[in-house]
Amino acid sequence: MNAFTEKIKLVFATNNPNKIKEIKALIPDNIQLLSLEDIGCKEDIPETSNTIEGNALQKMEYVKQNYGYDCFADDTGLEVEALNGAPGVHSARYAGEDKNSTANVQKLLKELEGKENRRARFKTVIALQLGKEQYTFTGICSGNVIFDTRGNQGFGYDPVFQPEGKTQTFAQMDLEEKSELSHRGRATRKLVDFLVKKGQ
Repeated sequence: MNAFTEKIKLVFATNNPNKIKEIKALIPDNIQLLSLEDIGCKEDIPETSNTIEGNALQKMEYVKQNYGYDCFADDTGLEVEALNGAPGVHSARYAGEDKNSTANVQKLLKELEGKENRRARFKTVIALQLGKEQYTFTGICSGNVIFDTRGNQGFGYDPVFQPEGKTQTFAQMDLEEKSELSHRGRATRKLVDFLVKKGQ
């Protein structure tokens, strides 16, 4: 048998509709994906760790402890070489607590003014709670921060991030092409491969 014998329910601990859309495009039909809204979780889940992995684990554990569901959560950071890895774990709140993507991008471009080294990488860590066991899956996509915004697809830093070997930013790619290359796509495929093997 090479598939789940029954549909499993997993909560994806996010309120970001763009993330849900990206993940849904990658997971098999026999996994029923629930959002925080679906389980009635309206509070802001704490993200107080100083690492990307720590934040993912914190969100996952919060849902399991407070709502009882098996769950996975992700955290993503853009690590820029010339900025000593910033914004990193602070990527979503780089320009302030309101998580304004446009302001974050503008701050990043300002911080990089006059810098020739534009190398950067996106890093996603997915933390999974399945029964009593915890697992993590990491996806990395290297590239460069360009000098201005291009494209209107995607979200976050996508308009200024150009993956290695490509002439387009993530924001210029359709969802399928982005998922093939992206940090989140790579981490999600590891998660899905794991879940499929568990279901065999």
